[in-house]
Amino acid sequence: MEFFRNTNIDFLGKKWYFLAFSLVFSLAGVFSMLFWHHIPLGVDFRGGTLVYVKYSHTPDPAAIHAELDRAGLKNARVQPYDKPVYNQVLIQLDIQETSEQSLDKGKNQIIQALQSNSPAGKQDLNNASSLTIANYFLEKNPLGMAADANPRYTEIAQAIVTFRDKQRGGVLGSLDELKGAADSAVIASLRDGFFLSDFGVRNVEIVGPQVGKQLQRQAVLAAFYSLLGMLVYLAFRFEWIYGVAAVLTVFHDTLITIGAFSLLNYEISLTVIAAILTLIGYSNNDTIVVFDRIRENIKLLRRERLADIVNKSINQTLSRTILTAGLTFLTVLALFLFGGEVLHGFSFALVIGILIGTYSSIAIAAPILVAYQEWRTDRGQRPIAMPVRAGNGQERKEKVKA
Repeated sequence: MEFFRNTNIDFLGKKWYFLAFSLVFSLAGVFSMLFWHHIPLGVDFRGGTLVYVKYSHTPDPAAIHAELDRAGLKNARVQPYDKPVYNQVLIQLDIQETSEQSLDKGKNQIIQALQSNSPAGKQDLNNASSLTIANYFLEKNPLGMAADANPRYTEIAQAIVTFRDKQRGGVLGSLDELKGAADSAVIASLRDGFFLSDFGVRNVEIVGPQVGKQLQRQAVLAAFYSLLGMLVYLAFRFEWIYGVAAVLTVFHDTLITIGAFSLLNYEISLTVIAAILTLIGYSNNDTIVVFDRIRENIKLLRRERLADIVNKSINQTLSRTILTAGLTFLTVLALFLFGGEVLHGFSFALVIGILIGTYSSIAIAAPILVAYQEWRTDRGQRPIAMPVRAGNGQERKEKVKA
């Protein structure tokens, strides 16, 4: 299947337009990283506490943030989480402790901040543990049990928490909802000692500052080693200038992708790093396809200028490039639109990266080869030579006419 046949687009003739486009977006990203939003690292890298909160209604992030500010949590970040229908938000705190107590500390701070108008003397059933409920039952003894009531009340408390978390998504709207899970005497006792808030803390996670720094270092090393391996492979498989062109192209793609995150103030998490590493391989693969066609055409069109050979090679691979990149782009676009908040950063990196990666394989990588040959020619040096197979099986160098 081919979208285009016998195209003859002068891509190299438009190289200055491509350069201007890349320069504008690259500089915008660099200025944003240096002076505006910087590099917005997620909690995976900077360390902190993540608190997942479920609401009984559609939450208002601005109102939640205002309540956290009033409670003294000035640097908290609030963002919708998962699908909107689930009414969940993710609150990030700068608590950077590593002990188990910090889990309860972050949870309690959120609960206290959001329960500013809670009834005095009552506990929040939506955020109470089974142990808290069981201890309350033991104290009140709503069933009037004379002997050892601990196992029975522990079982009832666990059934209430299970019903709340499994059947109601962690938030009860009314105590009447418990009629199928507990006796009426138990529910009546709960009315005396508990109230229902409009939210429930579902989960708490922490990332220590040392772990965050280690993850930063490993992410940088992973990108560096992938670029180094790419350079070595292409220098061995083609020539060193092809490796340099591919590495510069991937660096260009990565810079624009990270710059887009900075401009839009999207946090860079571990999943985003995984997407960027994926894009390094994707962009490199697309570039190698163009390079391989250039190498084949150099063997066939020995007397033509390298610029003409490169243009012809790009046109010959254009249909394949549009087809494969287009299908991949539609997939990641669907992931971006319907994948939910958890995959938002990952899919956004893929959307930007595939667009820029496909563009750079045509507009950046190939022109670097031509620019290098023109530079060598101006200095009176030999033009690029490619290894081809002679008739006797010996490898020899075939010069390309400048």
